[in-house]
Amino acid sequence: MKIYQGTILTCDSQNNIYRYLVEDHGKIMFVGNDLPAAYQGHHVRELGSRALLPSFVDTHIHFASMALFNAGLNVMDVRSNEVMKEKIREFLPKTKAKAVIAFGASPHSVAERKLLSRSDLDDVSDSRPIMVAKYDGHACIVNTVLLNQLPEKVKSLRGYNPDSGEMNQEAFFAATDYVSSTVSLWDLVKSMQKAIDYMAARGIGMIHTVSGVGFPKDLDVDLERYVGRGLSGGFQMRLFFQTMDTDKVEKKRLPRIGGCFVTALDGCYGSMDAALKEPYEGTKSKGVLYYSDAEVTDFCKKANRRGLQIEMHAIGDAAFDQATRALKAALDDYPRDDHRHGIIHACLPTEEGLEICRQYQIQIPMQTSFIVWPQEPDWYLKEILGAREEQLNPLRSFVDRGIVISAGSDAPCTDPNPLLWLHNAVNHPVKEQALTLAEALRMVTYNGYWTTFDEGERGTLKAGNIADMVILANNPYDVPKENLKDIAVEELILGGKPYERQKNSWVSMVLKGLLSSKKI
Repeated sequence: MKIYQGTILTCDSQNNIYRYLVEDHGKIMFVGNDLPAAYQGHHVRELGSRALLPSFVDTHIHFASMALFNAGLNVMDVRSNEVMKEKIREFLPKTKAKAVIAFGASPHSVAERKLLSRSDLDDVSDSRPIMVAKYDGHACIVNTVLLNQLPEKVKSLRGYNPDSGEMNQEAFFAATDYVSSTVSLWDLVKSMQKAIDYMAARGIGMIHTVSGVGFPKDLDVDLERYVGRGLSGGFQMRLFFQTMDTDKVEKKRLPRIGGCFVTALDGCYGSMDAALKEPYEGTKSKGVLYYSDAEVTDFCKKANRRGLQIEMHAIGDAAFDQATRALKAALDDYPRDDHRHGIIHACLPTEEGLEICRQYQIQIPMQTSFIVWPQEPDWYLKEILGAREEQLNPLRSFVDRGIVISAGSDAPCTDPNPLLWLHNAVNHPVKEQALTLAEALRMVTYNGYWTTFDEGERGTLKAGNIADMVILANNPYDVPKENLKDIAVEELILGGKPYERQKNSWVSMVLKGLLSSKKI
């Protein structure tokens, strides 16, 4: 039995803050201000100026891709292509990878205002294959060595640009498939274990992963199923299969479908292919809707009738409207009281779409990491969107309508950092769209568990729930809101026990996952 005394942030619907929490055998036995006599006399852990709250949830992450890219070189913070080249050059002797990966390049955050080119990477190495993946996960640049290794079929795909070395759209997916195929199962699972440990250090106890792209034969989906069930230490994973083929999802006995890529309705602002109702500033382009209304509606109707939970990527306002229309049509066709369908990102919602979300209880996994994001800086968004830039990520517009919003990283596009999500929500640059601290805490904890029907066991600190908790070095209510992102995570506690790093061999982890019936 463990007794915690101090600031207990329950993150319940009343945002109650209590003085005591009692945990025993992985369950919360009591939360309140006056410790019952039955628990007195036991050792008490004093929190002091720290705070105890539910563990965080990352509700949108490309886990296998994050694990793969995190084993490479992160260049998100690099501010010039020349420095990036030097960092890749220094990284080469440190990795034994058959194909070297750098991730996070953005033309908007470097002095040159452009991506590296094939010739730039050839300057770095003309003997080892190199891929530099763009921050948004929609494009990459390859050097000549890697270009010559790509399968012949890549040349006929949309987005193949051999002169610059830039691979977009289908060519990007094929190039990523090839690079991922050069990684051994041992190395990939080991990278997954390290990625879980990395997120646990950030206080994250559950992730919602979207998979089914970037690996041959849906290898990422199967590996995540087995790894997720084989994880030790109580870490939880929930899987969305990025496909429109409901048969494939049911064959793997998964209850969820959707995500990005195959189930993305548009692109992103970084490539100016997010679908807009009005053209990008100074152009005639409105971006790209990847599917017709009929195609999206047919998919939603089929998935909804099969009882699957649907999530779809929609960044621009035209894509958001398409998503809301399709989900409305599906629920009118076959009503379900507690479907929890969602629209990922929802960066530029419309009034019409917001009303549909309110009426049909459509939830929104948002990325507050996109707010004041160096990879897509405000000056760039203002340049391409004009006045619409101030309408992006309107958190208050969702919350005031009773629409549930949760928080996710979209990793590897951004770094999983719940304190940054919290910080950006409270310090929204458009003050009218900021959340209160209580609302933001609920967004990064309870709402994430609710999204995948886990709120009956996790997400609030109440008697009967599993003791999945995090200790912060400071009580967020005692910290100036401008410093919320600087609060340190001291400890993650899952099932009442301090989280321990993943140590099992990849064979034992996968075998454990094969034999387990753990929720995924």
